[in-house]
Amino acid sequence: MKKVLFTSESVTEGHPDKICDRISDSILDEILRQDPLSRVACETFATTGIITVMGEITTKARIDVQKIVRDTVNEIGYDRAKYGFDANTCAVLSSIHEQSEDIALGVDKCLEAKDGQISDKFNIGAGDQGLMFGYACDETPELMPLPISLAHKLAKKLTEVRKSGKLSYLRPDGKTQVTVEYIDGEPKRVDTIVISSQHSADVDIKTIRKDIIENVILPVIPKELMDGKVNIHINPTGRFVIGGPQGDTGLTGRKIIVDTYGGYSRHGGGAFSGKDPTKVDRSASYAARYVAKNIVAAGLARKCEVQIAYAIGVAKPVSVMIDTFGTAVVAEEKISDAVNKLVDLRPAAIIEKFDLRRPIYKELSAYGHMGREELHVKWEDCDIKDKLKELCL
Repeated sequence: MKKVLFTSESVTEGHPDKICDRISDSILDEILRQDPLSRVACETFATTGIITVMGEITTKARIDVQKIVRDTVNEIGYDRAKYGFDANTCAVLSSIHEQSEDIALGVDKCLEAKDGQISDKFNIGAGDQGLMFGYACDETPELMPLPISLAHKLAKKLTEVRKSGKLSYLRPDGKTQVTVEYIDGEPKRVDTIVISSQHSADVDIKTIRKDIIENVILPVIPKELMDGKVNIHINPTGRFVIGGPQGDTGLTGRKIIVDTYGGYSRHGGGAFSGKDPTKVDRSASYAARYVAKNIVAAGLARKCEVQIAYAIGVAKPVSVMIDTFGTAVVAEEKISDAVNKLVDLRPAAIIEKFDLRRPIYKELSAYGHMGREELHVKWEDCDIKDKLKELCL
């Protein structure tokens, strides 16, 4: 028997970096609502009393950056000074200009279209070079790795009990972490749970620990994964009153492992939030997840990782790699051939298939972009699994 421990973390929407992700995606959503063909690369920076919005945006939309920022931070829950950050009184600065004309040249019309190789509607080029990964496995119903799935559920529950008033002394900033014990590659039990939540100054640590175990951990973690040996650490420093941008600076795109697979799969390095879907960092990562999930859902493999790589201004990927870690029931080359027949991985085709030019991104900015079946995002559909079976088996 080979025993290993694997750990993944999540953070709540009140974490400083996630505040920034949510602001960037809220701005993107409002721009796409007015002008779906906009080009957006929006970054946000937050520190004590100040939020700065930066980036390159080319659009016909007219947006009120100040209002979007304040409304977003208010929704998260930082709406009074005693929480360490007040959306209504903080400074909001912006420094935004249009997308570079040099970049736009390659996105507006791909190299293949300029050379006469293609003439269909999918003739936009990738917005940058880069490599993206997608992953799926059969450890959970949503075909996500168990550690990140549980960490996200704990983070969402932490936010739920705060916003509902059940644990009214909690504040928006919070982090979760789950360690799962695997035996011969199979998840068997939860070994360690770590939860840190910002709180008011007038509640004692014993109350916090008791309440979080009863109202967050026990309702979320399946009983069969818990035993008398599980280690639980709740606010292990003993105090977490100063949080949010007052406790730590925040920046868009600094939680890319939280956004994807919790470190269980490789990552190409590109962040998602604040980027329109011509940026393959975002759209191709969704496409890679879609391919991997359908392969696992089809029963062709128990685990699957997909890498897609692009050159700036070129529509067709420079490479597509499928790795099933020895779990495939047929040759990986056969799976790759079937994927190539069924899925068009040019950026414009991805955008159309998943309907990515609509305001769907704010809700994805926390608790992960993958496995979010409750949001009905189209890259979580398993609509080609039967065709994959037909072609491969």
